[in-house]
Amino acid sequence: MALYELVLPKMGESVAEATIIKWVKQPGDLIEIDESVLEIATDKVDSEVPSPVAGKLVKILFNEEDVVQVGAVIAVIETDADSKVEISSVQPQEVKAEQAVKVEPVQTTVVPEVKEEISQEKLKPVDFSNSERFYSPLVKSMAAEEGISLSELNSITGTGSEGRVTKQDILDYIKINKTQVLQAAPIQTIVSEPVQTIVSKPSAPITSVSGGDEIIEMDRMRKLIADHMVMSKSTSAHVTSFVEADVTNMVKWRERVKSSFEKREGEKITFTPIFIEAVAKAIKDLPMINISVNGTQIIKKRDINIGMAAALPSGNLIVPVIKNADQLNLLGITKAVNDLASRARQSKLKPDETQGGTFTLTNVGTFGNVMGTPIINQPQVAVLAVGAIKKKPAVIETEYGDVIAIRHMMFLSLSYDHRVVDGSLGGSFVRRVADYLEAWDLNREI
Repeated sequence: MALYELVLPKMGESVAEATIIKWVKQPGDLIEIDESVLEIATDKVDSEVPSPVAGKLVKILFNEEDVVQVGAVIAVIETDADSKVEISSVQPQEVKAEQAVKVEPVQTTVVPEVKEEISQEKLKPVDFSNSERFYSPLVKSMAAEEGISLSELNSITGTGSEGRVTKQDILDYIKINKTQVLQAAPIQTIVSEPVQTIVSKPSAPITSVSGGDEIIEMDRMRKLIADHMVMSKSTSAHVTSFVEADVTNMVKWRERVKSSFEKREGEKITFTPIFIEAVAKAIKDLPMINISVNGTQIIKKRDINIGMAAALPSGNLIVPVIKNADQLNLLGITKAVNDLASRARQSKLKPDETQGGTFTLTNVGTFGNVMGTPIINQPQVAVLAVGAIKKKPAVIETEYGDVIAIRHMMFLSLSYDHRVVDGSLGGSFVRRVADYLEAWDLNREI
């Protein structure tokens, strides 16, 4: 018999740690190759960790809700292979400090004379949306708890991989600051008794619950979505522009090619790849819609990475990203859309596949809605909603005069950040997307 160390796998270039949300297997359970052992979560996506070996799970080294560093040993599996590790080498107490999962409370000494000087800005939640630097969920949580502002966090020299700020860096920063505060304060003002500080917060509306009401606790993803949506509305000045497009040629073209495409490729072609192609072309024409904001700086993105909002079976939404969409042809976009949508529904997306988006598309027509006013996916500055395609009477200009005909019509609505995107650019962009859809070539091959 041999003991195999199961480690938390690398989940993407920018992902350094993950939270264990559920152990699918328990000590004593038999495991097949590629069978799921546990479920983990990052800031963006939930996924499963399969076992690369067959055997029996003999030890679990972390609990559910623990935050674990990538590469840390998380479990031990007994296999039939030649022994390569000893059980004593993976005892929980020998896990490195930086792999520890719980943040110990930091002891602080209250100095009444300097307490008044604490910036009120530190009491507000830290907004990481405009930061170009990566911070792990653990570091973000510690910074929020200790009132460390984003500017302070950016000034900390990281000792982790690629200069990332670690838990110990935060603890060292807190220790240094505490020492400086104590040295600056008169000795006689230092008190050992805890002083209660009352921070006023906006009062939440009181919700009445009757005997027949059901109380449902938000799941982890819904909490993240709620926080992200509220943050976006408080960050950006939202404005929405609408355009109605005649997409008759596009609809007829898809009807013509969808059967042959499915027979040839073994998968369907939907309208989503067509929308994404039109958006990528419009961004090439009007690149100042493909930006983000960092304080008073406008960051013009080189890559065109388009996120597509996808509904999950749970009812939550996730936004996988098609990287460099402008460099793909329609077939490539179709393959990417189908693959990401399928794996999103199965909770098999990799964390990197939901990051790095520069523009977002959401199809509200999927739910039968004709238009919507979507919320911007921070730190982006614009999001496009496409509505349901409806047959409607429309006026068509011909060389013989105007005629009324039945056409396939749809609304496009663009929500954009009015801090940096004016109505001229926002309106021109959504109009340009509509122009590409209306000019669809009926004879195009794919």
